[in-house]
Amino acid sequence: MHRRENFTAYETMPEDLAIYLSHNGPHFNKAACKFAVSQMYTDEDKEFVPMNREQVKTLLQNYNIKIDNNKLYDSVYVANMCKADYLNKSVVDEQHLAMYIKDTLDDPDGIEGLTFNRWIADMKWLGIPIPWDDFI
Repeated sequence: MHRRENFTAYETMPEDLAIYLSHNGPHFNKAACKFAVSQMYTDEDKEFVPMNREQVKTLLQNYNIKIDNNKLYDSVYVANMCKADYLNKSVVDEQHLAMYIKDTLDDPDGIEGLTFNRWIADMKWLGIPIPWDDFI
């Protein structure tokens, strides 16, 4: 059974998280994105093959989609999360995957770092430790 903890329950922020945020803000750097994506899987019995940064860039270019609020590796994380959870379901094809990435990162009433903060909250809820020092 996973230990479940509220993300906002920090009395003090872990030092490694504070250092990470001081360098990257509430966004995925390459190492954090790689770790986050490594935790992803599909609900089917097939292996999840993640997209890399160049593939995401090509996907967005293929559909002429420009993202205004794409920082560091956020689009790579969102692309892979959507691919693992929604592609060929509610997100019916790659064009809609590209649109989902834009909608998520350019949400006009979304706060900066919403996707990153949600990921941290999910990891805490699932009881999966995040090795912040590996990302610094």
